[in-house]
Amino acid sequence: MDTVDLARLQFALTAGAHFLFVALTLGLATLVAAIQTRATFSRDPVHLRMTRFWGQLYIINYAMGIVTGLVMEFQLGLSWSGLTEYAGNVFGSALAIETLVAFFVESTFLGLWIFGWDRLNRWAHLALIWVVTLTAYASAFWIMVANGFLQHPAGHVVDGGVLRLVDFGAMVANPAALIAFGHIMGGAMITGGFFLAGVSAYHLRKRTAEQDFFRKSLRIGIGVAVPALFVTVTFGGLGFQTLQPTKAAAWSGSPAEIAELQAQMAAAHGPGDYMPPVGPVHGAGITMMMLWLVMTVVASLSGLLVLFRPVVRGFRLWHWLLTLMIPVPFVTMLSGWIFRELGRQPWAVYGLLKTADAMSPVSAAQMRFSLTAFATVFAVLIAINYWLLARHARRGPAAAALGATAPAVPALSF
Repeated sequence: MDTVDLARLQFALTAGAHFLFVALTLGLATLVAAIQTRATFSRDPVHLRMTRFWGQLYIINYAMGIVTGLVMEFQLGLSWSGLTEYAGNVFGSALAIETLVAFFVESTFLGLWIFGWDRLNRWAHLALIWVVTLTAYASAFWIMVANGFLQHPAGHVVDGGVLRLVDFGAMVANPAALIAFGHIMGGAMITGGFFLAGVSAYHLRKRTAEQDFFRKSLRIGIGVAVPALFVTVTFGGLGFQTLQPTKAAAWSGSPAEIAELQAQMAAAHGPGDYMPPVGPVHGAGITMMMLWLVMTVVASLSGLLVLFRPVVRGFRLWHWLLTLMIPVPFVTMLSGWIFRELGRQPWAVYGLLKTADAMSPVSAAQMRFSLTAFATVFAVLIAINYWLLARHARRGPAAAALGATAPAVPALSF
């Protein structure tokens, strides 16, 4: 592999791994906020315990996601200085807003929510988790605005060999960003829904004493996943209308269309290969669609089964299936991400800046070293996150520390 391929592989590994954390964080944040809303209005102790249990798993994943995000941004600056020098004045504005939202607003209010249990008015505490959830959506929105610009540049002019932002509204209203944002939000809700259902099914299969707790959690997970699947596929269908011509040709696999577009791009931009790799792009798209079909069948059947309480408590084969389905949304979202990003090649900013020109001036040896280092760090972070999530999920709600009242410290007597 040459230096450009190594740099692309490094970004794919780091961004893809971070994306896994983001998907679960967005989905769980919304579900925890909805469950706490029910608990706040009804004062139902079961929903309050559900908020604490699922909220603790959300916090674990959020904390590890922050670490992976910092590492990913470090490698972005290390390996892609050509991109920031050429287009940083445009898409960098969206990234700056995302940083302010995610690290200052979202993290601040999440801290207040974590340490505000039994210290704040219940309505104020509920408002905190909704602020956290909405700022999480805002963070994802600005990331997609930045990505949408790379996919379909809008709102810019070329000034002195670099891009300048002249129409912020055009960049924000970019259909390539807005439709993708809706698609991502739907995928995140699918991920959160299957996570709730899968963990709940694990405990029901183990004949937990918390039957009511996990029966309700399973119903919530399935109840969210089913409509989210149809929302996601709707935005996905709309997204095909915003595909770059070269990506659309790679998806269709038509040799005549591919040859025609290659000739047009070569005439406009000079000699070179301007088509993305057809096999991987097509394979990623097919994988995404087939897994969506699998999830739709499982979720739809589960939507019928949850109507029967004896089935929810005793159908172990179904419990096994739902537990095994937990990683499927993650694989589906990664396949969609590969389809979206790999299909843009060989452009970093489509039609304006090639990926090879977006790189930092680093050698192949330096890139191999950084790739090894980043891959190792991310492998460790993913392993730790999986271990923590699995450990706390298996322990059940009785061991949830979030919101637990600290034991009183006895006064010293002399």
